[in-house]
Amino acid sequence: MRRRAWGGKVYYYLRSTIDGKRKEFPLGSDFILALRKYTELVVIEAPCHAVTFSDVEKRYQAEVVPKLAKNTAKIYRSDIRHLLETFKDAPLDQVKPMNIRMFLDDRAAIPTTANRCKRLFSTMWNHARGWGYTDLPNPCEGIKGHSLDKRMLYVTDAMYNAVYAQGSASLREAMDLAYLTGQRPADALRMSEHDIMDGYLIITQAKTKQPLRITIAGKLAELMARIHERKAAHKIVTAGLLTNTNGKRLTPAVLRNHFDEARKKAAAVHPEMADAIMAFHFYDLRAKAADDTSDQRGDQAASDLLGHGNVKTTQRHYLRRGKIVGATK
Repeated sequence: MRRRAWGGKVYYYLRSTIDGKRKEFPLGSDFILALRKYTELVVIEAPCHAVTFSDVEKRYQAEVVPKLAKNTAKIYRSDIRHLLETFKDAPLDQVKPMNIRMFLDDRAAIPTTANRCKRLFSTMWNHARGWGYTDLPNPCEGIKGHSLDKRMLYVTDAMYNAVYAQGSASLREAMDLAYLTGQRPADALRMSEHDIMDGYLIITQAKTKQPLRITIAGKLAELMARIHERKAAHKIVTAGLLTNTNGKRLTPAVLRNHFDEARKKAAAVHPEMADAIMAFHFYDLRAKAADDTSDQRGDQAASDLLGHGNVKTTQRHYLRRGKIVGATK
């Protein structure tokens, strides 16, 4: 088998002599698939290179991860490191369901991460099947992850107002924008003036690519006016809706610092609900938006606001207060 670099890429060929003439057969640019094709052409009993999880990981990191949303890619790279600790040199034909179960059990102390790693391993295995690296069944099939308690914290108006009162102007605008639009923190930070068209705030969610048009009216219209007024007071020009105290686009790190500081101050001012305030995370505003919208306009309206394709997703993961029902009598 011969290896040649051409046009910035590496290609493999099988060189053979037929009827006294030298001929070359192209095997492609993927080393693993080239080996498999080589073994088919020269008819040997087994590949000379056992495909390992590391082989799959390298191609997955090169071809799939770069296409993911920035935050998702960051999480996947972290989870892949966990998987490599156990499966780096493991031949795919020797990975059994029992090994997946053992991986989960070894990480019982971090159940959320362990479950996420299992889902990622399953995804990578399915890609490996599609690439021709293996035709074996997915070893994750039938293996249950750790049971996790659903996050049930609902941010009451009192909790919201307590943190809000201690927050900077930047944090207040960020909290209002995240709550009124029901979007993820990363999507709220990405919103810009270019997204305002014909009376709508146009959103394309980074995680799901789901497009939304949110009507700019009521409290959201008041927020937009407030944002524009504060931005106009700064000489720095940025299209971003959320800005820091200097007028520059607000970053995730600065938002986190402002929120943590306001939360600590709020807990000190309101000791009677300090525990609840400290358990409040910024991303809980998305669930509050879902609950409050559901109470006012129903579950489907909440699902539409969050950009879910199925109302059951909203009900399962974001509605935390329970249905409003009447008494027996």
